[in-house]
Formats: sequence, structure tokens, C-alpha cells
Amino acid sequence: MRETMEEIFNLYYRDVYSYLYSICRDAALAEDLASETFLEALRTAALFRGEADIKTWLFTIARRRWFSHLRQKKRCLPAAQSLSEWLADSGPDVAEHTETRALAARAAELLRREPDRTRGIVNMRVQGYSFYEIGVKFGVSENSARVIDFRARAKIRNLLKEEGFWDE
Repeated sequence: MRETMEEIFNLYYRDVYSYLYSICRDAALAEDLASETFLEALRTAALFRGEADIKTWLFTIARRRWFSHLRQKKRCLPAAQSLSEWLADSGPDVAEHTETRALAARAAELLRREPDRTRGIVNMRVQGYSFYEIGVKFGVSENSARVIDFRARAKIRNLLKEEGFWDE
């Protein structure tokens, strides 16, 4: 790694923060996770072999921090004594959770219907790759990768709206 961590932070903080914000939609949480990302990068810098772009490496760490946050949040939820008690006490939260899972499953199903390239572009973007990196991988321009991702997401969103899954 040729750059110092300070240079890496200055170059990539905004990208890492934007990526995390796009996932969590919470500015404070995105800042916390971005800070944790760079702290972990500092701790593990010696392990970075340079096989991937630094930005890709940072996005991978950021994604792991996000998943870690979700696991931690899940552990904080109170354990139910029995399923029937939980269902009785939870009310609308159960329905909301079930609807969210159904929405995610349907969106994944609709994405699987898309051509391989489109599916690959959307999946890489979800994983945090930049449009430049996606374009290189699929042999298209950065702007083409953006357009393909945007159109695929819009198509899926519109289909979900038609099916009553999506409210805005």
C-alpha cells in the first residue's frame, strides 16, 4: 500500500460514507460505520495484499461493518418466551417484518428474470462496487453501468408497485 492511511482516508471517506448511507439511510449511523471501517482498515492494513483496488477493499470492510451492525441490532431484540406470546405482543411489527421479507423475496425473484449482465451489474452495485469497476468487469462504460443499474431498479420498483408491494 503506497498511500498513507491519512491519504486513503482523505481520498475515500466520502465514497465509503455515501455507500454506507445508501444502505442504511441514517447519516449518523453511516458516519459511525465509516469511522469503524477506517479503523478496521488501519488495524488490518498489513493484511492488504493489493489484489483488489483499495476502494473495493474499503467497501468490503464497510459492508462487513454494516452486517455486523445488523447482527448486533438483532441480538439486542428481546427473546420471546414462545412464538404465540411474541405474536400476541408484537402486533403490526410481525406483519411489517413479514411484508419486508416478502418484498425482498419478490424483488430478488424479479432480478433473477433480468439478463445476466443486468443482474451482475445490480448485484455488484449492491455489494458496493463503483460504476467504474462494474463497467470494467462487464466491458461497458461507467455511464452505461449507471443506466443499466438505474433502469433495472426502476423496472423492479414499478413491477413491485403494480403488485402492491411498494408504497412511496
